[in-house]
Amino acid sequence: MSNGNSWTKSFFVGIWTVLNISRKVFFNLVFIFIFVAILIAIFKDDGKIVVPNGGALVLSLKGNLVIQTRSVDPFEEFMQEALDQQPENPEILLQDVLFTIENAKHDKRIKALVLDLQGLGSAGLDKLQQISAALNNFKESEKPIYAIGDYYTQNQYYLASHADHVFMNPMGGMMLDGYGRYRLYYKEALEKLKASTHVFKVGTYKSAIEPFIRNDMSDEAREANQAWLDALWTQYKTGVAEARGFSVDNFDDRIESFLTKFEVADGDFANYALQNGWVDALKSREEVIDELAGVVGQNDNKMGFKSIHYKNYLKVIKSPLHGVSNGDNNVGVVVAKGEILNGTKKPGVIGGDSTALLLKKARLDDSIKAVVLHVDSPGGSAFASEIIRKEIENLKAAGKPVVASMSTYAASGGYWISASADQIWAAPSSITGSIGVFGMFTTFENSLDYLGVHADGVGTTDFGGLGLTRALDPRIGSLIQRSIEKTYDQFVSLVANERNISKESVDKIAQGRVWIGETAKELGLVDELGHLEDAVKSAAQLANLDSYDTKYVERSLSPKELFWKEFFGQASVWMAKTQIDNSDSHLIGLVKQLVSEFNAMTRLNDPKGTYVLCLECQI
Repeated sequence: MSNGNSWTKSFFVGIWTVLNISRKVFFNLVFIFIFVAILIAIFKDDGKIVVPNGGALVLSLKGNLVIQTRSVDPFEEFMQEALDQQPENPEILLQDVLFTIENAKHDKRIKALVLDLQGLGSAGLDKLQQISAALNNFKESEKPIYAIGDYYTQNQYYLASHADHVFMNPMGGMMLDGYGRYRLYYKEALEKLKASTHVFKVGTYKSAIEPFIRNDMSDEAREANQAWLDALWTQYKTGVAEARGFSVDNFDDRIESFLTKFEVADGDFANYALQNGWVDALKSREEVIDELAGVVGQNDNKMGFKSIHYKNYLKVIKSPLHGVSNGDNNVGVVVAKGEILNGTKKPGVIGGDSTALLLKKARLDDSIKAVVLHVDSPGGSAFASEIIRKEIENLKAAGKPVVASMSTYAASGGYWISASADQIWAAPSSITGSIGVFGMFTTFENSLDYLGVHADGVGTTDFGGLGLTRALDPRIGSLIQRSIEKTYDQFVSLVANERNISKESVDKIAQGRVWIGETAKELGLVDELGHLEDAVKSAAQLANLDSYDTKYVERSLSPKELFWKEFFGQASVWMAKTQIDNSDSHLIGLVKQLVSEFNAMTRLNDPKGTYVLCLECQI
């Protein structure tokens, strides 16, 4: 018997030894792979980027336009570069694009600008307007701008319309479908699951929770959403019409007028675009190359004409210290981008504690004389919003003026954190307001009862045992509603006090209603219309600065983070490309939308479950 036990023990010890050795070998191989890759990158001598004299800058924008890129793990970034893979949702920093266009305007080596926008994804109209203004400014150099593409989406075409020459593939097309806000509604599905949804809100137009209590959009939400979407669409049409030199009536908002023109174009989307003045010419890819080669010269590169890609050009012109100032007179810029959540968060999401810490860092920096809070957020946690706003007050108390600059979104919590600034600037198309409060959670006592599972027990108070498995006591519900009403009163009082408007007047334009920037200015919710650069200039004036630098205030990396960033940042690997079909079926896309919308609610982490969030703002 003892021999059998001994044999069994030896067998498992042997298995474990083999597994342990295999594990060590595997990780050693991975380490060697990374080490060799870094050596190749370091000693590679043919990777120098050269800006061709008399060539074209190809502004190839692939990804979503943002004012702050999300935090990416250095190892993940390294592996993506090594395997020549794009991140799942690539992002383009708006300030990089503006800096590139401005630099190219004065760069004598650059003879023309080519807009290759096929990879451009989501972009707020305010961001498109800023790039378009930069393109118009670039034209002062008398260098031509070409827009090339097989197809154009609505975002892509807004930029393309500002080019001197707009080309499209004869087999291509474009469709300007306007702005819309369509959501999924889950009331009936939750009822079938026997889930009990408990909603607490203040604000007639606070419709963020409607999908969980209705099967359709309420009349109030429909009225409010239609108003600001129409205003936004008017701005889009006006910008394109002015750039192309035709009337805003040239937009076919109704299917009947579109069909009439479409028939004249013989059912061809490309001909429709050409006949209506959307594009200047229909050219195949080869014809486009020949056209551009005639302007800047031929080349054996991938483009077929003398050129440099946006990313490579940016590497040449942008030093590692770009945006970092060592001067004594600075306007600090703190970026607040993403949902507002409680605690410490990485860039791309606003953490109450982490963003407040950045504002504190600006307050303690003697070289920073004024601060701009650059907001691009639909809101989130009321608690976290107030933590951030308190730091705005501390900055002002320290004698440093604060200006809020609203990007695409600065609604609900995004407006809360902006309200105490000395000045509020918004883009004409900024989506703001949505001054309202809600709370929501779901209990599953009926679902469990259907399955034959029941929750019961005892507690020392009426509050003991609150949770998802028990029905909500109506008395507890009344307490939560009272708390929501109190927070709404705080929000309205805050706006009334900071904007010097009566509470009654604020309440009329609050109620969770959304406004765009130009309307918000008329209502007194913002002071001026403009973008980040305008807000920075205003902050400098408030601080009485005749000359100044702009200094971005960012989280300091730990020594460990700096090491790994440098370690992986120096690496590049040449590997064979693997073609992967990433196309999603419509069904998978629908599932992703469902998961995304539910995740948007489950991420919220306010300690009291009280939110100032504008989900309906995101078009």
